[in-house]
Amino acid sequence: MTPTSETHISTQVPQLEFFWKTAISEGLPVALWRLPKSTEKQLLIDLSGRTSQTKIDLEELPSGFAMSPFIGESLFLKGDLYYHFDQDNQLVENNIHPSSEQAQEFFRKVQLTYDEQHEDTPISSANFTVNYTKNFESPTESSLYNEITYAEMVSDAIDAIQRGDMQKVVLSRTKQITLPENFEVVEAFNKLCVAYPNAFVSLVYLPQEKALWLGATPETLISMNKEGIFRTMSLAGTQSAIGPNGEKYHPAEIRWASKEIEEQAFVSRYIIECFKKIRLREYYEVGPKTVQAGNLMHLRTDYSVNTHEVNFPQLGTVMIELLHPTSAVCGMPKEPALRYIAENELHSREYYSGFLGPVNIHDESHLFVNLRTMKIQGNQATLFAGGGITEDSNPVKEWYETEMKSQTLLRVIL
Repeated sequence: MTPTSETHISTQVPQLEFFWKTAISEGLPVALWRLPKSTEKQLLIDLSGRTSQTKIDLEELPSGFAMSPFIGESLFLKGDLYYHFDQDNQLVENNIHPSSEQAQEFFRKVQLTYDEQHEDTPISSANFTVNYTKNFESPTESSLYNEITYAEMVSDAIDAIQRGDMQKVVLSRTKQITLPENFEVVEAFNKLCVAYPNAFVSLVYLPQEKALWLGATPETLISMNKEGIFRTMSLAGTQSAIGPNGEKYHPAEIRWASKEIEEQAFVSRYIIECFKKIRLREYYEVGPKTVQAGNLMHLRTDYSVNTHEVNFPQLGTVMIELLHPTSAVCGMPKEPALRYIAENELHSREYYSGFLGPVNIHDESHLFVNLRTMKIQGNQATLFAGGGITEDSNPVKEWYETEMKSQTLLRVIL
């Protein structure tokens, strides 16, 4: 529908889903997210229609959203348009009237989309959903893994560790599912926000790749707030937060085996080694402690640095390069673990175990390791999950751990 001077525009402000659908229908890169322990949802749109590849330099980049793969160049969505919404998906007042001509034109299209779906017109909600879905290509790949193939991979990795090839390696797998016809990604995003208040919940559309990425990750890679406080964490070790009879455990009730304690210690030592490389000694360390992330429990240690006190404003950018990919998604030592992953995993990780998040939004940057994530193309979804393998690993238990991690998303959105 082409806007004209005679077109009726509703005076009611559309909700979040209409901004999302309008951006998708225009073929624009768009990121939607909710930060941990926040109720506010934020949406960013790149009006160029394409994402650019760039180094994530927090001191040089404008406001935007980073999306980095496990291995390779990072993508950056420029923040040409930015909106934020309350927990009820209503637009916050100060973004109702954007100043630029492009922003005003986009908002006009959003209102038209809203009007068309609330009037008795040929463009019904159902028709819009079908057109929206057709923007994506459906993959034909069947599942690459089952319990036997993954357990064999883990057994081979244990042999390599016992030979001294490495100390730890993280092996991931995929799981393919067909989404129901009535599946709506924004609704799924909203469900994840409610279910996982302490996670970074995100939904990103990359038109160049004709794919959506939806996730709820518990792990911070780095964050820099407006007061100059840098934060990162080591998160590793996994067990269920739900007992065999459906009872929910409290973190204080959880007991950890030596395998999980060792796995988490590898990640903590890796972070401290990164600090040592840049001769940073003034940092705060809290943990390890047991934390809950949805249906799972993990061990976590938190690290923070006041960059003003240590006169190191570039710390965030420096630590991105040193940390990624972290030993929590790769292994120790890094180089042999990376080689082992490349030679033995049957799939490309793509953006799984990379990082993503807002950059220089309100003078803050928050980047998260892309875990508990799924790629959506058409009605097909590919889930990614992995586990840290040490010489004490049990291949069958590692398979069930990846199944539990997949359920983090599936139990909420389906």
